[in-house]
Amino acid sequence: MKEYDLAIDENRLRVREAGDPNGELVIHFHGTPGCRTELAFADDIAEVAGVRLVTFDRPGYGGSTQVPFSLTSLGAMAVQVADHLGVDGFRTTGFSGGGPFALATAASAGPRVKAVGVMSGPGPFQLVPGALDELSDGDKAALQRLPDRQAACEGFVQALSEDMDVEQALENAASLYQSFEPLLSETDREIWGRQSEQILAEMREALTQGAWGYAWDNVAWLGPWDYDPTAVECPVLLWYGAEDRMAPPSHAQWFASNLRNGRLTMHKGEGHLLPFAHLEHMLKELLSA
Repeated sequence: MKEYDLAIDENRLRVREAGDPNGELVIHFHGTPGCRTELAFADDIAEVAGVRLVTFDRPGYGGSTQVPFSLTSLGAMAVQVADHLGVDGFRTTGFSGGGPFALATAASAGPRVKAVGVMSGPGPFQLVPGALDELSDGDKAALQRLPDRQAACEGFVQALSEDMDVEQALENAASLYQSFEPLLSETDREIWGRQSEQILAEMREALTQGAWGYAWDNVAWLGPWDYDPTAVECPVLLWYGAEDRMAPPSHAQWFASNLRNGRLTMHKGEGHLLPFAHLEHMLKELLSA
């Protein structure tokens, strides 16, 4: 495993590489909030699978410079990361809020992206039936500030402060769990219990610069998407839990019905934290797609 900084468009991007350095490149997009260490538990899994697993902090998270971003601009950044690594064809994955960015990279890079894996990721909230109705009042208010993206960003920062005391949540593993517990299924709670210290370390690193990255994530994928996911032509593997309370099955069904080459796997009785239980199989399936 190694970490380093890349200069992308004159901004710092903090990158983490793990797995097989000679393996197939997979660029992974962390969740919301999250950072490059999200899959640190799986370094050995990636190596055995023959995957060169690269993850970077989105702007404003962890060690990456704060700069406004969109779905397509992040896709372009990922392509520049692949260029830096000297790799032409690669695959992408995205967990939770990282899913829309993984798809955006395929939209930006065209045939260079061989396949995409979306792990419990949100669909376009403007298009998934009923999705906007499920948002909190604070998030709805922030969305009303669009198309002024900076104003919407400030609204999402305010909404997070109303929904969660971030400083208190990050005090220890128990406090963080209590903040997220209402959103967790039974299987999520079991997984969180096993991974609680790693999740705490990831969240602390993710939010070292405050809620800035989180807010721009929400601007990017709660608002209208700036690309058409239905135009993505490569295979898109969709992994969802039937008991997911964060990215419910309606999002999975929208993708399955609208993507040109979507392949849905619905895990019965499971929730949001699927990569922690199924990453080995996901990577194998991704490489064979």
